[in-house]
Amino acid sequence: MGLRIAVAGTGFIGRVHARSARLAGAELAGVAASSPESAERAAAELGAARAFASADELVTADGIDVVHLCTPNHLHEPLALAALAAGKHVVCEKPVALDGDGARRIAAAAADAGRVVAVPFVYRFHPLVREARARVAAGELGPVRVLHGTYLQDWLLGADDTNWRVEPGLGGASRAFADIGSHWCDLVEFTSGARITRLLAHTATTVSSRATGDRPTFAAAGGGAPAPSAPDRSGAGAVATEDVATEDVALVLFETDAGGSGSVVVSQVSAGRKNRLAFELDGTEAALAFDQEQPELLWVGRREGATLVPRDAAHLAPDAARLATLPAGHGQGYHDCFDLFVADAYAAVSGVAPEGLPLVGDGVRAATITDAVLASARSLSWIEVPP
Repeated sequence: MGLRIAVAGTGFIGRVHARSARLAGAELAGVAASSPESAERAAAELGAARAFASADELVTADGIDVVHLCTPNHLHEPLALAALAAGKHVVCEKPVALDGDGARRIAAAAADAGRVVAVPFVYRFHPLVREARARVAAGELGPVRVLHGTYLQDWLLGADDTNWRVEPGLGGASRAFADIGSHWCDLVEFTSGARITRLLAHTATTVSSRATGDRPTFAAAGGGAPAPSAPDRSGAGAVATEDVATEDVALVLFETDAGGSGSVVVSQVSAGRKNRLAFELDGTEAALAFDQEQPELLWVGRREGATLVPRDAAHLAPDAARLATLPAGHGQGYHDCFDLFVADAYAAVSGVAPEGLPLVGDGVRAATITDAVLASARSLSWIEVPP
């Protein structure tokens, strides 16, 4: 019998979780949404066995092995702790908590309960990320001196764009960095094997006020972002707005424990950029670059020239080849990464954690770096990042 799983939160990412769970052979035993009525609709659409009246009810219900937490961020910690206390394994969206202390409480509870908490840093599951990691570990680059890149989106470009993530009480004190900068740092630390030890950050809120309410984070397939309605400038029926307290942009300089220096630009207001997570590692002998919007190619640079390495399992390192589930030339993407992550998370629940699976310690790490970014931006000074 497959694992019985339940998903709390049925927006864009909750539906991705449900799909991957099914492909991994799990039974979708239930869902919870923002209201009982929304849960009933989602259960019918997703084919869930049950609609729970609330996420609190879902995480403690009998007959569930694994809880997937896809709710607004402020609910992650209380729901994860309740699920662990009830003996469930957890797959928790990042950030796993609103700060490092909360993340550490979840890690301690997971250790006490002997349960798995997996965190969807799914970009690790691109085969060519694993190929880059294998090449770094084999010494092909030599010591990595420079680490740099970007994570750019445009879905919060204008004042009419808003979402629950903008609210500190729901999303946390950091938005852009906690939401997507954490992915970049996880991917670069994972690939390079180095750890960020010290950083200097600048954050900016470029859209000082936004329309109130909520909008879908990402459009449905084939859609494109919903067109913002034109503001009413007549004075009658004017669009309500509220001040924004979370950052749209984060710029971070950092040093690593391997003697490297780096930088990353994180933005949710870069027009035309949909999900550009890109990084480059420059070593003394060679360099590597990866762009997750072009995930079928790994750029390898050397003094005498550069080459492009395609995703072809026959010519990749074993850990990369394991994740190359389609023949070369048949593109793999975000859904494939999520499918592979969920399958590995369920393997860990069954007692065998595959190499590279992001667990709660990685969630703690991301929260720790985010706390350091906020502290540095406030103090305008370099901040040590705890190991």
